[in-house]
Amino acid sequence: MKTLDQRIAGLIAVEGDFVDNHADRGGPTRFGITEAEARANGYKGDMRDLPIELARRIYTQRYWFAPHLDLVSIRAPHVAGEMFDTGVNMGTKAAAKLLQRALNVLHGDGLVVDGAISPGGATLKALDAYMAARTAQDGEAVLVELLNSFQGTRYAEIVEGDAKQRTFVFGQIRNRVMDRSASA
Repeated sequence: MKTLDQRIAGLIAVEGDFVDNHADRGGPTRFGITEAEARANGYKGDMRDLPIELARRIYTQRYWFAPHLDLVSIRAPHVAGEMFDTGVNMGTKAAAKLLQRALNVLHGDGLVVDGAISPGGATLKALDAYMAARTAQDGEAVLVELLNSFQGTRYAEIVEGDAKQRTFVFGQIRNRVMDRSASA
């Protein structure tokens, strides 16, 4: 099982250094951190100079602890890793919605798909029930596969709605749906 530091290192390796692609809705990024996210965290400098320590802090606070992936990780560490990667790329609320949908499909929990995970809340209770009903290894593996399926479908939907995003879809499928080095 990967530590959070290892997950962040894998994510930064996938995201790369500075990128400013005119088709990227996120605008200029460094280490996968958008300019808007950097500014929201007090960074005022040029994005080319964003310190890696700030990127790590943002990933830790905004994309791991704020959406309560630490609590998901206790129950299903590979699911948390997948959600971490998805949350960075699609938003933490989108990642939580994918989990809620997957639990509804696999376990029939009747969760409201609202993108919110809270300590002691329905999503974590549903995850506990799902994991208790399945062998830990198989249950988690199937859940991660379904999350990846939903993620791949979402990338296709984005391109279908905006052909300019086609430039990113091959890498997103390769690096985020097929290769789980950042999330596993």
